[in-house]
Amino acid sequence: QGKFTLLRDTRTDGSFLVHHFLSFYLRAGCKVCFVALLQSFSHYNIVAQKLGVSLAAAKERGQLVFLEGLKSCLDLLFGEEEQPGQPSPLQFLSGSTPDLRALFEFVRVSLTPADPDSWKGPVLLVDDLSVLLSLGAAPVPVLDFIHYCRVSVCCQLKGNVVVLVHSSEDSEDEENELVVNSLCHHSDLILWAEGLATGFCKDVHGQIKIIKRLSLRQAAAQDLVQTYQYKIQDRNVSFFARGLSAAVL
Repeated sequence: QGKFTLLRDTRTDGSFLVHHFLSFYLRAGCKVCFVALLQSFSHYNIVAQKLGVSLAAAKERGQLVFLEGLKSCLDLLFGEEEQPGQPSPLQFLSGSTPDLRALFEFVRVSLTPADPDSWKGPVLLVDDLSVLLSLGAAPVPVLDFIHYCRVSVCCQLKGNVVVLVHSSEDSEDEENELVVNSLCHHSDLILWAEGLATGFCKDVHGQIKIIKRLSLRQAAAQDLVQTYQYKIQDRNVSFFARGLSAAVL
């Protein structure tokens, strides 16, 4: 509890990690606020069903609060009427305000427990944060949003925050790299999925670097880094040490 986990991908798609955490926390009985900026609800629901979880059922029983970013953007940009007193969480798109206060307020209200014994703990899941920059948000408001979410969810509510970001070593997108590097410094755990430097392989889809930020808690401690390779299958992901894939053995 109270942990901030950063999912980072480079030269590959790290969305399989998002699907894992979403199904994991729902099965664990946690209250989940999912800020889905990349795909539609039906996409996430189809993948979740393969993993044995129904997002529609979780929404109905109040366990899952789902923000469908694609739909919210269209409603805001093409003038769909909003309900009185309920501004869009992506209000910054209209240009009326440069900050992400409305999005944070949506998260805070969604995860503030009405009944203390109803769910095991609050979880904020964001897929993916880089989309906010593409939509026109500046790096500082994005980092402020994550900071306030960490304070509210991790510190006050003793919950967890899981955020996916894209990165690239040779990227010219300085704003995105600024956000990624800043988040790395504040993360308790970093799961960094990378594509293979040698290119495509049918038996190895990439490698994942697990960085446990021990230095965040203890000043003299060294971060613990473990590296595995992985292969994504239809219903799960298999992990193995480097050089020990089925293609090699």
